[in-house]
Amino acid sequence: MPIAFVYTKIKFRHKIVGKEKLKGFSKTGYFLYGNHTQDIGDAFMPPMMSFPQTNYVIVHPNNVSMPLLGRITPSLGALPLPDNFKAYRHFLDAIHTRIAEGHTVVIYPEGHIWPYYTGIRPFTDASFTYPMMENTPVFCFTNTYQKRKHSKKARIVTYIDGPFYQNETLPLRERRKDLRDKVYTTMLERSHSSNCVQIQYIKKSDEV
Repeated sequence: MPIAFVYTKIKFRHKIVGKEKLKGFSKTGYFLYGNHTQDIGDAFMPPMMSFPQTNYVIVHPNNVSMPLLGRITPSLGALPLPDNFKAYRHFLDAIHTRIAEGHTVVIYPEGHIWPYYTGIRPFTDASFTYPMMENTPVFCFTNTYQKRKHSKKARIVTYIDGPFYQNETLPLRERRKDLRDKVYTTMLERSHSSNCVQIQYIKKSDEV
């Protein structure tokens, strides 16, 4: 926590809006979905939101296959995605255990990092199976990039929204999509608060 606090405050002048929405869930587990725009920052910002709860982040298997860091990341809360059915069962057991312990599971549904991207990339509803299985609330956080008064570098302002719940009147597939749409729409609306572009992303033309 001290390292995370110093890093996010000095590098990004990080500010959190809506943290009070999580207070009523401090003794229960829940899922946090966010936009993926920083490498180190995306590991350090969730603990600033949900402290004193512990965060466990679902990551790509590559994050635990590196020679040195691969041994460290699991102890920091990394939950690597499984690559076979047997591993998948253990993966689901790990998620269930952490939620039952009252911790939070962080998911970056966009998958890959786009540094300083100010939009929200479309993502599937696949990862929303987890909160449905655990019957737990979902929150989302949107990291926006906003102008500083005395610097050309952007500050990060994080907006927390939720809770969102599955609509149990819908069939399972529609229920999952509905939950995903609630999160995606909210994050998309919040992303409009960004007013500072550090890196401009331009779609490559199909023309040769």
